[in-house]
Amino acid sequence: MRKNKALLAISTISLSALTLAACSNNKNTNNDNQSKSVSKFAHETPVKKTKQGGTLKVALETDTPFSGIFSNELSTSDIDSQAASPGQETLFDTDDHYRITNKGPATLKLDQKASTITITVKKGVKWSDGKQVIAKDLEYPYEIIANKKTQSERYNTNIENIIGVKEYHEGKAETISGIEMPDGENGRTIVIHCKELKPGMYNSGNRYFWEAAEPYHYLKDVPFNKLKSSDKIRQKPMFFGPYQASKVVRGQSITWTPNKYYWRGKPKLDKIVTQVVASNSASQAIKSHKFDVATVIPTQWKQVKNTKNVNFISQVPLTYYYLGFKVGKWDAKQGKNVMDKNSKMNNKALRQAIGYAMNTDAVDKRYTYGIKFAIPTLIPAPFGDYFNKNEKGYSYNLKKANAILDKAGYKKKGKWRTQPNGKPLTINFAAMTGDSTREPIIQNYIQQWHKIGLNVKLTNGRLIEFNSFYDKLQNDDPKVDMFTAGWGLPSDPSPQSYYSESSILNYSRFVTPENNKLLKEIDSQKAFDHQYRVKKLHEWQTYMNKEAYNIPIDSFYQITAINDQVTGYSLKPSSSNNNHTLWYKVGYSK
Repeated sequence: MRKNKALLAISTISLSALTLAACSNNKNTNNDNQSKSVSKFAHETPVKKTKQGGTLKVALETDTPFSGIFSNELSTSDIDSQAASPGQETLFDTDDHYRITNKGPATLKLDQKASTITITVKKGVKWSDGKQVIAKDLEYPYEIIANKKTQSERYNTNIENIIGVKEYHEGKAETISGIEMPDGENGRTIVIHCKELKPGMYNSGNRYFWEAAEPYHYLKDVPFNKLKSSDKIRQKPMFFGPYQASKVVRGQSITWTPNKYYWRGKPKLDKIVTQVVASNSASQAIKSHKFDVATVIPTQWKQVKNTKNVNFISQVPLTYYYLGFKVGKWDAKQGKNVMDKNSKMNNKALRQAIGYAMNTDAVDKRYTYGIKFAIPTLIPAPFGDYFNKNEKGYSYNLKKANAILDKAGYKKKGKWRTQPNGKPLTINFAAMTGDSTREPIIQNYIQQWHKIGLNVKLTNGRLIEFNSFYDKLQNDDPKVDMFTAGWGLPSDPSPQSYYSESSILNYSRFVTPENNKLLKEIDSQKAFDHQYRVKKLHEWQTYMNKEAYNIPIDSFYQITAINDQVTGYSLKPSSSNNNHTLWYKVGYSK
């Protein structure tokens, strides 16, 4: 799941369905959690009797103020998505396999023969000002994404599958010809005409059509180039979800009150307060019960696991961290990544050796108590048979790393190796700030690379603040040769949005004919055959490990600490449908 921007989240990560239980004499202190494996934790809290009203306090763990871009089309930050979660409901509910259902605010119909997508918003789905969500509100997000003036990072070739989007993006058309509103702008239906339908379209987060709406009547007077900075986006956003933002303290907190027009029924809580807490303070915040809902930082598990009156629930999210190598640049004029054959990191042997010199298992065991764990591929195991379990990835092997470098001509000259052409080799490594263990973890990796004779140094000599880090990646700062980052993934396994030639989020900037071919096959018409798509995704994972432009590092058990008066909080995919109407709290103060 910036994805923290570290987890470029392309998908909105919402708070799960949740209630706060009435008082009970049978308090669950979770003292047995000391010995209980986190992998065995439940995915949801126990169900108890509930009571209406109260204030729920939610921790937003980040070491930098959230940017406050409360628009799915304009933000790629998971932190912003979490902050906006109580109000920012998506158009579709899903089942536990991430398949779109018609139980949410809108219904979906795919016509493979006609290559059309029909989306109809339900009557009674209203914005927080009481106005019905209409067809224009469904169409408007595509304009936001495709209009160059917004500089939306969401634009890529996936969305160009919609007829007329590219022409609109290039300024050759004033409207998107492939989006039809059969009942007019004030109707409730849009029909999207595509060049072809894709197999991932049945899953949420597929990136071929948009799953959010924007209030056109509210935003239409804001010029596209002013939209991202507008107070209507940052200070007074409007949603059709269960809560509305009543107070925004920029970068620090949001207070939510019920949307009285919410289509599922009036929410039960009087208020939700989402507040930033620094990662180093997160464990103390959990132990002192400052928040009702807080994510446990893996490196702090030992500090919080014995906290009383808290339920811990966990899941392995669709999230992973990786090591990326800069081998090119983003060409804004062409709208694509362009490789540099002379890039110092454009040598497969060097990249592979760096991967084999990472002691990920030891680092995760030492600093995260096994909550984080090494992964072998760039498709996470929760994707089921799409995950290639036969891939071994990059396990720690200094002997193999040295042998690879020797064979490739990276000779030692004193302490450090030189490039095959004899020139000195210094590798600038960019990594983000984090909690107190972040520095020793990064230094541990650097020490291992030093052991194989690679002169790896931190970019600017230190860890980089969250926003500055991503600015450097996005703008291809020449001081960055390799970096660690992460992805919070949508529920369709297609890697297109992150690793394609046309994706600005492909921060390594690698482009190869084989990668283009495999990505095309993964999303082809043939891939409607499940086994064919499995085969191609397996081939892609093998190819990516071999080429090592992005090396998988680890994933984690996402543990959430929940006040034991909270009931019904679930991490199941089907519960991530903004069922905030179930939330309650006992012993509350108005």
